[in-house]
Amino acid sequence: MQDATVSQAFKSTYPDVPQPPTLLTVRQFSDKHSAFPQGSLRNLIFLSENRKTSKGTIIGNGLDIALVRIGKKLLIDEAKFFKWVDALQEVK
Repeated sequence: MQDATVSQAFKSTYPDVPQPPTLLTVRQFSDKHSAFPQGSLRNLIFLSENRKTSKGTIIGNGLDIALVRIGKKLLIDEAKFFKWVDALQEVK
């Protein structure tokens, strides 16, 4: 409760300071947003980048803009993920 009060006070005092993005692991993201099971997220992550096959290059799905890699750790930027989802809806 106190953290929320401090956060609100900080935002009101320094409104121009950008807030850090919400970065979640695949498990945390899946737990928070149950519409996206871990297996589905991992498949979307696998398909996110362009990849070469014997028949040529397969274009990725574009999700890589929402992925943050720090060493072996993979995190999902929550806001960018949902912007990506919205962009998929605009294409149709």
